[in-house]
Amino acid sequence: MEKELGQQFWDERYQTNETGWDLGAVSPPLKAYIDQLQNKNLRILIPGCGNTYEAEYMLQQGFTNITLIDIAPTLVNNLKEKFKNNTNINILLGDFFVHQGEYDLILEQTFFCALNPSLRTKYRDKMLTLLAAEGKLSGLLFNKVFEKEGPPFGGSKQEYELLFKTGFRFITCEPCYNSVAPRAGGELFIILQKAV
Repeated sequence: MEKELGQQFWDERYQTNETGWDLGAVSPPLKAYIDQLQNKNLRILIPGCGNTYEAEYMLQQGFTNITLIDIAPTLVNNLKEKFKNNTNINILLGDFFVHQGEYDLILEQTFFCALNPSLRTKYRDKMLTLLAAEGKLSGLLFNKVFEKEGPPFGGSKQEYELLFKTGFRFITCEPCYNSVAPRAGGELFIILQKAV
């Protein structure tokens, strides 16, 4: 399964425009979260960034240090063209699991659910290496099980609490009150702070 969900799989989704997860806009929960962030100089990473309406919105709000990483060359080339005149964003083609850096905030938006569940411990551990002291992993996780085999892959609050209790302090892990309609009742908003 992991090989099937590699670079070729995701690049073909963008080549053929099979991007059913794409909302076409910043998701309301993430927009609300971004709106309350005071420090516009936070070092921010968005892994598995997709069309990254979140990054576009943050740039409009004056954020100055955003890094995007995705494994799909077609997407990355499109993003590099789209943001070519903006020096506040760094766009990388690459594998999140080998990426190096230090970030104050990592935004989660449909990346976790796109990974084979066998990679979830590896995801947690990599987040801990990328986050600065007291850095935060914030965003959305599905709080449901999907009928057909993923991606997307679902999960539960109980499962996430077990996974992230190692290395993180829970600030928020609650059902979203402002999800987009198709995801209503099926998302959790998380703010997890790296434990020091």
